[in-house]
Amino acid sequence: MASGFVVYCRAMPMPSSPSQSAEDYLERIHELIEEKGYARVVDIASSLKVKQASVTSMVQKLGELGYLKYEKYRGLILTTKGREVARKIQSRHETLSRFFSLFGLDPETQKQDIEGIEHHLSPATVEVLADLARFFEEHPETLKDFQKSRKTTKSQTSRKDR
Repeated sequence: MASGFVVYCRAMPMPSSPSQSAEDYLERIHELIEEKGYARVVDIASSLKVKQASVTSMVQKLGELGYLKYEKYRGLILTTKGREVARKIQSRHETLSRFFSLFGLDPETQKQDIEGIEHHLSPATVEVLADLARFFEEHPETLKDFQKSRKTTKSQTSRKDR
C-alpha cells in the first residue's frame, strides 16, 4: 500500500441462533403467514403489542441475518432458514402446550408459563417433555394416578397448614 501500513478488519461473528425476541417475531410472522397468507408490520405490532417502529427494526435485523425478505406487495416472506427456525419454535410451543394441557392448567396460565420458559429450555429437555406427554397420553391411568396423588398431597398439606 502507498501509505505504508495495512489495516486489518475482522467482521463481527453472526449469532448462531436468533435471540429470544427474534424467535418471538419469527414465530408470530410464521403464524400470520399460515393464518392469512401474509404478514405485515402492522399485524405483527398489533399481535405482539409493540410499536411498529420496533417491528420495523427487528424485521431489518432478521433480514440482515437471512431469516426473512421483504417483497413489495407481498409483505414479509420467511426464507428457508427463517421457516426452519419458526417451525422449531412452533413445535417447541406445541409440545409445551400439549404437556401442560394434560394437567388441566387453564389456557391463559399455560400461555403465560409457556412464554416465560420456552426460550430457556434445551432441545433435550423439550424432547423429554414430549416423551412424558406421549407416555401420559398412552397411559391415561397413570396420569389419573398422578392427578389423584397431587390432590391427596395438596389436601394433606392444607390440613397441616391449619
